[in-house]
Amino acid sequence: MSCIFCKIIAGEAPAAILYRDEQVIAFRDIHPIASTHILIVPLRHISSVNELEEADAALVGHMALAAKQLAVQEGVAGRGYRLIMNTGPEGGQSVFHLHMHLIAGKSARSLLG
Repeated sequence: MSCIFCKIIAGEAPAAILYRDEQVIAFRDIHPIASTHILIVPLRHISSVNELEEADAALVGHMALAAKQLAVQEGVAGRGYRLIMNTGPEGGQSVFHLHMHLIAGKSARSLLG
């Protein structure tokens, strides 16, 4: 198993885990680009958005709801945050296990203008 996120899920690699349920895990990004930078990752390995199927629609919705809960938990829900899913090398994806970035704070505003 060479996927770092699969290793985190299996407890074989360290992470600052903030949330886990039967479908997803969430932990702090080790290279944050804003004061709040959390990754929401499905427990099942899916390489990218391009690998999603119709049956995965509920999983992606669940990821968004987990992000909402984490935004409240982190105290950023009222101020605002970004949810980003990068796909492929030219889309900025560096770990090829589907994941959603929850980004908030001063640096988050300058990401997309």
